[in-house]
Amino acid sequence: MNSSKLKTNIHGLKGGVAVPGDKSISHRSIMFGAIAEGQTRVTNFLLGEDCLSTIACFRKLGVSIEQEGDHVTVSGTGMEGLKEPKDILDVGNSGTTIRLLMGILAGRPFHSVLIGDESIGNRPMTRVTRPLRLFGAQINGRKNAEYTPLAVKGEQLSSITYELPVASAQVKSSLLFAGLQAKGETQIIEPIKTRDHTERMIRQFGGEIEIDGHSIRIQGGQTLKGTEVHVPGDISSAAFFLVAGAIVPESEIHLKNVGLNPTRTGIIDVMQRMGADISIDPYENESEEPAGDITIRSSSLKGTVIEGDLIPRLIDEIPVIALLATQAEGETIIKDAEELKVKETNRIDTVVNELYKLGADIAATEDGMIIRGKSSLTGGKVSSHGDHRIGMMLAVAAAISSGDVHLTHKEAISVSYPSFFEHFESLQK
Repeated sequence: MNSSKLKTNIHGLKGGVAVPGDKSISHRSIMFGAIAEGQTRVTNFLLGEDCLSTIACFRKLGVSIEQEGDHVTVSGTGMEGLKEPKDILDVGNSGTTIRLLMGILAGRPFHSVLIGDESIGNRPMTRVTRPLRLFGAQINGRKNAEYTPLAVKGEQLSSITYELPVASAQVKSSLLFAGLQAKGETQIIEPIKTRDHTERMIRQFGGEIEIDGHSIRIQGGQTLKGTEVHVPGDISSAAFFLVAGAIVPESEIHLKNVGLNPTRTGIIDVMQRMGADISIDPYENESEEPAGDITIRSSSLKGTVIEGDLIPRLIDEIPVIALLATQAEGETIIKDAEELKVKETNRIDTVVNELYKLGADIAATEDGMIIRGKSSLTGGKVSSHGDHRIGMMLAVAAAISSGDVHLTHKEAISVSYPSFFEHFESLQK
């Protein structure tokens, strides 16, 4: 098995980074562009493998999509113009693609088959397929549509009222796509507010949606219109530099054009609570998605408790927050994070096991982990386990390790951040 030796014992990360476009917004820009009427132009699109899987799937559905670097033009067909695919729709490693796409296909009058890689084959789909069946869609698959491959036969959908059993932006978004096609008004109730890129984009494409606390209502039969979408930098990608800047001695990193959607900025709240030297310069703009510049400097940190409503606002950042906590004085407790078990890997076990190999004092719990700082990381052989966020977290961990760190499955990082190592090395002057 190939492994890469990572740079260790680094001091003084200095300079600026423009992180790639937001993954969630990039996916949705293609989906909404496809089902809207007219052209949609997307700038700063994320050229990661997951988002390219979304483009590939919609091309198979008859949508013309032109790509020139990170500029993408989608010639929307409208919902009615989507065509039955002649081939299987392969989502690769992308949970967002398969779950949101099922919501669109549920109301289309044709047959589709969805597959993904081995990781997707192990991820639970019943949380989406069960409510889509309530709308009236026919969905079949392995273990009663719990796992891929999945076959979707779209039908004329009837609106539903549905209370999400788990807080999931992917499930919510899938049901909103179905609701756009259903007869009458669909209501979705969230237990905890999750990222709201889909709701914002419905409005950006000229649709109407009502949000009242945790309740979301949408009328079926709406027509969306193509528009311009500028994708801000992904705060989930910025998170690795935020943590690196805080824990690598003598560092100061400037991150440009980072998305500051309040449903996604939990990591900033946690870092500020832990004592990080972080400053934010928000842009004044009229776009649907707030953004700004962030500066992070080496910081003295203290442990904290991360739980409850905060978890959905930083669920993807928990692996790197766990690393941050190894360098904080005292104990950090992460709980209410069972959702980590059904990500690209079981991220609770994977984070704990890999950081433990490097010398961290960390233990798994049923719904999170306990980290005791401050730990001196000593090096070792670690693996991304095919999970992009674990791979990047381990690269940052290596930077403060005293011994050699060898990483296997480094290639997983290209799912969301193909230029990560190039950007990281540019700060090591």
